[in-house]
Amino acid sequence: CIKYKIRNVYGFIYERGCNVMKRKLQRFLSALSVLALLLSGCSSAGGSPGTDAPDGRALTWVTWGGYDKFWQLLGQTYPDIEIEFIPYDGANYTGYSWAQMRGDDISELFCTSQILDEELMKERLVDLSGYDFISNLSTSVLDQVSVDGGVYLLPVSNTMYGIFYNKTLMEENGWEVPRDFAELSDLCAKIEAEGLIPGMIGTQLAGNAFSAVFNLAKTDWLTTPMGLNWERDFLAGNAAAAGTWEKTMDYVQQYMDIGMFRTAPGNPSNSELIEDYMAQRKIVFLTMAAPMASTHLSNGDEVGMMPYISRDGSKNVYMYNPTSYIGISRRLTEPGNEEKLEQAIRLLALLYSPEGQAAFTSDSTPCIMDVLSNSTLPEDSLIYDAQQAHRENRAFRMTYAHWENVLAEMGTVFSEWLRGENGLDGAGCIARMDEIQGNYLNRQESVYYSESTADFTLEETARLVGKALGVSAGTDAAMVPYSPVYTGEPRLRAGITGKLYEGRINTEISNSIAPGYDGEYAVLTMTGAQAKELAGAGFDRDGDGNVFPYVLVARGGELEDNLVYRVAFPMGAYTEETGEACGARVEKGSLRAFLRSWLEQEGKVSPGGNPWN
Repeated sequence: CIKYKIRNVYGFIYERGCNVMKRKLQRFLSALSVLALLLSGCSSAGGSPGTDAPDGRALTWVTWGGYDKFWQLLGQTYPDIEIEFIPYDGANYTGYSWAQMRGDDISELFCTSQILDEELMKERLVDLSGYDFISNLSTSVLDQVSVDGGVYLLPVSNTMYGIFYNKTLMEENGWEVPRDFAELSDLCAKIEAEGLIPGMIGTQLAGNAFSAVFNLAKTDWLTTPMGLNWERDFLAGNAAAAGTWEKTMDYVQQYMDIGMFRTAPGNPSNSELIEDYMAQRKIVFLTMAAPMASTHLSNGDEVGMMPYISRDGSKNVYMYNPTSYIGISRRLTEPGNEEKLEQAIRLLALLYSPEGQAAFTSDSTPCIMDVLSNSTLPEDSLIYDAQQAHRENRAFRMTYAHWENVLAEMGTVFSEWLRGENGLDGAGCIARMDEIQGNYLNRQESVYYSESTADFTLEETARLVGKALGVSAGTDAAMVPYSPVYTGEPRLRAGITGKLYEGRINTEISNSIAPGYDGEYAVLTMTGAQAKELAGAGFDRDGDGNVFPYVLVARGGELEDNLVYRVAFPMGAYTEETGEACGARVEKGSLRAFLRSWLEQEGKVSPGGNPWN
C-alpha cells in the first residue's frame, strides 16, 4: 500500500493510499452504527473521534476563506512546504485572532482583518521590512502598515470603496461623472428632471450610514493631522465632536438635500437596493459600505464607481479596506526554526508575486485590488480610478479599528437621521456622538462581565458553551461538537472552533468562542445510554468519515443509562437521521446571548470549575 501526501484546497496535508480504504471502512462502520441506533430509537453521527497531532514540520495557519486558489498555487510551486490548517469558523474572526495574540497562542502564519494593537503586534510578529519580497509592494501600501520603521502585518489585497453608479444609464443620457459638489448638484437636478431618484444609501446596516458620514469627513478635515489628533483624543475621552463636526454634518445634509442620500421604504438591504432600484433604473447612484460582486447589473447595465466628492473637488477620495492581513509569528526566529522561517518567507514571497496576487482577484471580485507596485488595470476597469487614487494618497482606510465599541450605535443614529426619524438633524447627531462615546468610556470596566482564570482547551471551551446552552434551554444535558485543532475538515459553523483564553471577558470575547450559526437551537429526546453512545461516536456531518468529536455535559454530572433525557444541541450540530430518530424540536434562541448571560451569572470560569447543578 503506497502512501503519499497531498494538499487539499484548504492546505491540509493528509496521507492518501491506505487512508482511502480506511475512510471507506469508516463510512461503512458509520452506516452500521447509524442503523443500530435507529433500531434502538436514536441515530448516531457515526465514526470515531480522533485527531492528527502536529508533527512539527508543517507551518501552522489559522486562516480565512478566499485563499483556495493561492493554496493550489502554493502546492504546485512549493510542494515541500507543508501547511497544518487550524480551522476557525466562529462568530468573531477579528476578535478571535487578537484573543489568540493576547494569549500568545497565534499560529506560525497569522491572519487577521484589522490591526487592533500595534504594540502587541510588534512583540509577537516578525519584522518583514528587511526581506526582498517587500520591494514588490507599492510604497503607499507599505507606508500605511509601517510602525516605527517596521512592517509586521501586510495586507493580502485591498477592497476599494466609493459611490457606485449606473454607468450605462449615465452614458445614454450624456451625463459625466462630477468633479466637484457644484457639478454633482447640477447632475442630481438633471436626474430628477428625468423622473429618476439621484441616489440612495442603504441604512439596514448601521455600518453603511456610519461609513458615509465619516467618508464625507475625509473629503475635508478628518485625514489631516488635526483630524488624526482629534480622532485619537476623542477615543481617549479628551475631545468632543461638538465644535468639530458641524461642517461635516452640514455637508452630509447637502448630500441629502440634492437627493444623493435618499432612503428606501422598508429599509431594504444593499442587495435589494442593487436589484430593485439600480437594476430597475430607478436610481443612478448607490452609496454602501460593501463591494459589488459584478461589473454588470442583472439587466446588463454596466456599473461604475466614483469617489466621494469634496466641496471644491480638490479632495475627492476613495476608501479601502484590506481583505485580510498576514504576518509571521516571532517564534520562527527562535533557534531550531530556521527551516520553517525560510519556508514562511518563501510562502510570502509567492503571495506577493504577480501570480500570488492573481489568486485573489477574479471577475467575481471586481472591487479587489492587488498590492503590488507594478500592477496595472485597464482604464475601463471598475476600480481603475480608485487604484490611481490609492497610489496618489487619495484613498484612505475605512474607519473601523478602535471605533468598534461605538460604531454600531453611532451608525444607528446616523441611519435615523438619513431616514428622517426621531427628529434628528446634524446637530442632534453630534450630541449623540459625544453621548455614545461618553457612555462607553464610563462603562468601559462594566463591559467586562466575567473572567477566565486560565486558558481553556478547545474541548474545555466546548464544555463551557454546552453548560451555557443547557442551563439557558432548561434541558437535562447538552451536546456540542468541536473541531480539533489539526484536522482535514475546515468548516464547523455549528460547533466550537475557538478557545477561551485567560483574562477578562466581554461580548467580543464570548462571541469569538460561540458557533458561527446563531438564533436557533434544538432539543432532542434520548436515553442516557443513547446520548453516551452518540457522544462517543461523534458528529459525522457529511457521512464521509470526517468526524467531529462531541462534548456531552449533563446537569448533575452524569446521565443514567435507562432514563430518558432532553438534550440541547446547537442548530445544525446533529445529522438529519439523528434528528428524526430523536424527535428534534427546533427552538428560537441566541446561543451567543445564552453564553453572555451564563458567563455574567458565573462571574469567573475555569476549565475544571463551574459545575452544572
